[in-house]
Amino acid sequence: MDRVMKLASERAVVIFTLDSCCMCHTVTRLFRDLGVNALEHELDNDPKCKEMEKALVKLLGRGPPVPAVFIGGKLVGGTNKVMSLHLSGELVPMIRNAGALWL
Repeated sequence: MDRVMKLASERAVVIFTLDSCCMCHTVTRLFRDLGVNALEHELDNDPKCKEMEKALVKLLGRGPPVPAVFIGGKLVGGTNKVMSLHLSGELVPMIRNAGALWL
């Protein structure tokens, strides 16, 4: 859990992903299209992958653990939450407040 929270605070937007997850690609693409340089942490390439997945499941309160999006060091959620925030117009202001977007 400590490692997840430490990584989540390294940048304004952090996305935990798995290379094989199509929804991870969708979410990271959304942020890229919005002009956000998010830190994408691929769990596949982390030696503590299983421990981090367990921590993310605990934080999210459900599985699968990815994508898991943190904005301003706080957990926002997975695909459904990010997409609903985007469609309601709330995502961009959150990103701006975290300092990841200057438009």
